[in-house]
Amino acid sequence: MRLGTLPTTLSLGIALAVGLAAPSYAVRAPDERPAVVQKAVIGKSVQGRPIKAFRLGERGKTKVLLISTMHGDENDTHRILTSLRDRRPIHGLNLWVLPVYNPDGLARGTRKNAHEVDLNRNFPYRWADLDGSYESGPRAGSEPETRAVMKFLKKIRPRWIISFHQPLNGVDTDTKDERFAARVADRLNLPRKSFTCGGVCHGTMTGWYNHHFRGAALTVEYGSNPPRRLMQRIAPRQVLSIWGAHRR
Repeated sequence: MRLGTLPTTLSLGIALAVGLAAPSYAVRAPDERPAVVQKAVIGKSVQGRPIKAFRLGERGKTKVLLISTMHGDENDTHRILTSLRDRRPIHGLNLWVLPVYNPDGLARGTRKNAHEVDLNRNFPYRWADLDGSYESGPRAGSEPETRAVMKFLKKIRPRWIISFHQPLNGVDTDTKDERFAARVADRLNLPRKSFTCGGVCHGTMTGWYNHHFRGAALTVEYGSNPPRRLMQRIAPRQVLSIWGAHRR
């Protein structure tokens, strides 16, 4: 039976098995993006925009999640994820991509969400009441975007997470798995750096995941204006090479 002709009852069963609401799940039709084997709306933003995730690659392989645009004014790196999503099928990796974490911030061109909260300071790990550019919200996990991603991560539990940001141009080596960070820096041709936030990084997604799960989450930063060709052509291949995966 072809994937695009799965009966509705089986599609519903798969949706329930992965813990996602059935209306948010869709098996791809034959004329859709060839790399996408599963897609889900994992939640909605403050202003009701959907937060979409896509699974690419093969079940049974190493499970990886790539995240972009947690800050709405750091949107160049989403091209890496959409390039992986929109082109040839991926082999050798069980890959999820979440191209736009903060759709309200992207629409407004701002770092924060529509509640004026920095989503990377809103997670319930070392959360602190921060103001200004790093406004952390009224409490940990106060934002719908944060809660949606937390629920999603608890469901899929990836072995590796890379969270793409800008503009610090480097790979964070002050993290859970320094050897993995070094390999990522080497494959992406980015310098190794220590992103310590000037002391403690409060309420970050990577800190929360690294503390609560066996897998490892890592921050990767590109510069403020990376070339489009790098984001769309070169970096996607480099990312796949981290795990020895490829496209056909």
